[in-house]
Amino acid sequence: MHPAYSIIFFTTASGAGYGLLALLGVYGWLGLLPLDAPGFAGTTLGISLVLITAGLLSSTFHLGHPERAWRALSQWRSSWLSREGVAAVITYVPALAFGFGWLMGNGELMAWAGGIAALGAVLTVVCTGMIYASLRAVPAWHSMWVPWSYLALGAMSGGIWLLVLSEAFSHPLARLDVVAVVALAVAFGLKLGYWGARSSGPAVTRESATGLGSFGGKSARVSALDFPHTEANYLQKEMGYVIARKHAQTLREHVCTMAFAFPLMLTILLLALPTSGLTLAVAVVAALCVSAGIVMERWLFFAEAKHAVSVYYHEDRV
Repeated sequence: MHPAYSIIFFTTASGAGYGLLALLGVYGWLGLLPLDAPGFAGTTLGISLVLITAGLLSSTFHLGHPERAWRALSQWRSSWLSREGVAAVITYVPALAFGFGWLMGNGELMAWAGGIAALGAVLTVVCTGMIYASLRAVPAWHSMWVPWSYLALGAMSGGIWLLVLSEAFSHPLARLDVVAVVALAVAFGLKLGYWGARSSGPAVTRESATGLGSFGGKSARVSALDFPHTEANYLQKEMGYVIARKHAQTLREHVCTMAFAFPLMLTILLLALPTSGLTLAVAVVAALCVSAGIVMERWLFFAEAKHAVSVYYHEDRV
């Protein structure tokens, strides 16, 4: 698929924002957030809501009529896109209540609202992943690896940035460094699993797409006598984006290094370092690497996926 920059920004920014909100909500629900730190509270929650809002707004830029985006909320019975929008809007309510309780030092309100906000954040990210996982016509996405990967990547990016903010405000949260390490390791494993499932899973071919894979009890090969168009059309550009296999492999290696391996080593190093200015610097480098790596991962996620319609043009299988 053609990697639209608005969707890349939406999924990376909102994923990090929801991951940050979910972790804050869980820590608030467990009573592990400092109640006497308004600067830390306002900054962390503010950043999460800014990332969420900016991501959601950017997603409308890919629509032909962004002003009609609100109408999508009415299709929640059948559309994961609509469910995502409904969940996102509803999550603002407990998130704001959580922020109010935290800033006012109301531990009970912070705990209950934080838990509900965390649940809303998780459900919203699941809906985002299911938008792609529900598309049978795009084999690369039609897998339960996708929503699980979205959840893990959100927790990973949100966790590493929360680690940076807690270090910057000198409010270390209990075992947050361990949480970040676990999130990175799980996300890395899920991404490798997704790539492995893609390479070994069933593919759409001209034979399966046309139902002409067998003839007279024997296997048959379907080939096109001529292509439908003499020049590339909209379907080929949007649904059959071409990226060279060697370039895709190189980008995968960069994603593994930038988004997972290097940040994982740095966060493990944080476990051994005493609290100091050095730990903040290491956390910032790890967070920047994660953010850059996830942008590459998300671009590759869209660029490698092809719609089944591509087999009617230049692709033998997708």
